[in-house]
Amino acid sequence: MLQDRPYMRDGYEKRRTSILTWLISAIAAAFVVQIAFGRISVTGLEWTFGLVPAGFREGHIWTLLTYGFLHSTDNLLQVIAYLLVIYFTGREVLPILGDRRFLLFYASALVAGGAFWLGVHWRHPDLLTGASAAVSALVILYACFFPNREITLLLFFVLPVTFKPKYIAWALLVVDLCGFVFYELLGAAPPFYAAHSAHLGGMAAGWIYFRYLHDSNWSFASARTEIELPRWVKQRGAAKAAAPTFSVNMGDRGHLRAEVDRILDKINSDGFGSLSADEKRVLDEARDLISRR
Repeated sequence: MLQDRPYMRDGYEKRRTSILTWLISAIAAAFVVQIAFGRISVTGLEWTFGLVPAGFREGHIWTLLTYGFLHSTDNLLQVIAYLLVIYFTGREVLPILGDRRFLLFYASALVAGGAFWLGVHWRHPDLLTGASAAVSALVILYACFFPNREITLLLFFVLPVTFKPKYIAWALLVVDLCGFVFYELLGAAPPFYAAHSAHLGGMAAGWIYFRYLHDSNWSFASARTEIELPRWVKQRGAAKAAAPTFSVNMGDRGHLRAEVDRILDKINSDGFGSLSADEKRVLDEARDLISRR
């Protein structure tokens, strides 16, 4: 069965670069461009592509996305930390979502975080840059998918510390809620700047996607309005031959193999979440058939 799949044959084109690799490369490249541009310009790129309430009111709508690719050039460790979180959470989430859903999810998290921050700072001359909203969304989504997975890190490269993602998600939520209330709403002087409202917007986007959107089919063709037919139409239709239905013949192993290969190719390109209920049923029946052999 594996030999029949196109990417197991000789001469198959190598798989394209992952969207996660392109995303990390784009953030790193933007950081390098910021440093180079900052040496030849006084204003830099931040006030053109960063999220500024005054600029947004003037029509700079694109800054709701571009701000997530700009960072403070004085804080290299922050950029490295963001890239590490994107990589380690993204490589676990990407096979579940697929490339297109992952990219849409990341962009939606940036927009949600930027929009919430923009609403809080609408009348202030503030500037928002950084991928923190999307990073927060990825952390929440990772914790939703793998809440009890044990993760061990070396604290100060010496002391091993084991924790579960769900506790990290709750801790980040509490910290950002407190920071949002005390520093952004009440106006207390923060020890360092952090866009807590943008973090909360990204977290909300991650949770909403997992709770309401992940299991949806994302297909507009299937969203049709159902109309109740009159009784006499139903009776006339019952006298006619029933419309043929198409299904995979489980007794024919050739047909079953071809259908399973098609479903596996779909998972490889779009992720497991893109499967319909019938396709999941075919996989279950194929697995049961193999286990009985």
